[in-house]
Amino acid sequence: MAKEEEIEESEQKEKKSSSNMLMIIIIVVLVLIIVIGAVVAVLLMGGDEEAADTSTPQAKEKSVDAPKTKHIQNASVDNERPLDEIGILYPLDTFTVNLKSDSGRRYLKTTISLELSGPDLSTELDTKKAVLRDRIIRILSSKTLEEVSSRKGKQKLSDQIMNTLNAMITKGQIKGIYFTEFVIQ
Repeated sequence: MAKEEEIEESEQKEKKSSSNMLMIIIIVVLVLIIVIGAVVAVLLMGGDEEAADTSTPQAKEKSVDAPKTKHIQNASVDNERPLDEIGILYPLDTFTVNLKSDSGRRYLKTTISLELSGPDLSTELDTKKAVLRDRIIRILSSKTLEEVSSRKGKQKLSDQIMNTLNAMITKGQIKGIYFTEFVIQ
């Protein structure tokens, strides 16, 4: 009889240890799934530092009042170059355009300043202002929300505007494009 009780006790201990082992395995698997999910989420979201949240009705990226004067020297609108290297800025009026979108209406409101290579270029830009605005509006309205909401997207947009405008002018060149206001809704 003592042997039967010992056998039963050993079977119960084996059942308890196997159920404890099973519980430990389940916990370890759940922790691994959570860690892997977190790593994947960070990798997917980490590439777009400034991605706009599409669930909010308005994603305001950067808003600075546009300067009222025609020529401004050494304004702080570029984070990549020292302020003393920034030349003459030529502010443009605010642009409000519809973005290209399949899922409802989105619009972009932006104010742009152009960095000029010299002061004599501003007279040429004054005479061609309507054409410059038209080209910029065409470029802005051809973009989707995804194309303009990231830092890389804004840089590509800036480069495209600069290349298009430089092809139109003769008295100098535009050295930089600065967004002083950028609102997506």
